[in-house]
Amino acid sequence: MHRLAARRMLPALCRSAGHLRSQASPVLFSAQIRHPAAFSAAAASEDTENHKSNHFGSSDSSSSSSSSSNEGRGTRATASPKAHWQEEQARVLQASLRHVIRLGWSDAAMIAGAREVGVSPSIVGSFPRKEAALVEFFMDDCLQRLLDIIDMKEDLKNLIPSHRVAKLVRIRLEMQAPYISKWPQALSIQAQPSNISTSFKQRAMLVDEIWHAAGDETADIDWYVKRTVLGGIYSTTELYMLTDTSPDFRDTWEFLDERVRDAFDLEKTVQEAKYLAEAVGAGMGGSLQGVVKRLFQD
Repeated sequence: MHRLAARRMLPALCRSAGHLRSQASPVLFSAQIRHPAAFSAAAASEDTENHKSNHFGSSDSSSSSSSSSNEGRGTRATASPKAHWQEEQARVLQASLRHVIRLGWSDAAMIAGAREVGVSPSIVGSFPRKEAALVEFFMDDCLQRLLDIIDMKEDLKNLIPSHRVAKLVRIRLEMQAPYISKWPQALSIQAQPSNISTSFKQRAMLVDEIWHAAGDETADIDWYVKRTVLGGIYSTTELYMLTDTSPDFRDTWEFLDERVRDAFDLEKTVQEAKYLAEAVGAGMGGSLQGVVKRLFQD
């Protein structure tokens, strides 16, 4: 199964943990689903216990040992079908992505995906939010692929932070290129009240991972500012991409580069203003000259 990015929602927690990533399934479900076979296994275990309690010839020690063994089998019997059921759901979602271009982010695509992997189409009814689950699976899958690229591409470390950020945003958005004709539908699904919370968390995790890969280790208010700015750049570039008719989205990537460059220039401008404020507060004269010298050095 895939692993997800660490959920760094609290900066203090992130700093103490050193921005470690956790491992989890890429499929996020709002409700746990129990396979019918689990109920059968539980019933069989209960019948066995009743039979043992009426068997007078067994010793106390053997009864206790048998009970422990049976409980272990009962636990495994209950857990295994559930894990298998969730694995089947993931297989269906993965296969469904191949049908999105033709059928959109819909039940029809999920039914086609289920048939492709040899699973009954009735499994689609086990997803609480159906098409939303499909979009969220795609978002998680793309994040996992991006993390793998970050781990493998050593050349990313040789880029300056602004170029690294632009490169990673481009890599992530290129994953949506095959689905560009159906992406407006995905955006509308994400914007629904029942889905917007998960959508926000997924995008926040994406932005945080990009900044982390760019070498950002800020711990103050800049942590929030940088992620808000990059979130805006990502979203505006994503929307620009929907109307871009240039070859290989060339205009989109130029738009992205300009936005990132503007953002990093703004960061420098803010820092310069802080230096100037320090000088004014210190009282002009030699202090101001020293600050001006720092500006040119930066």
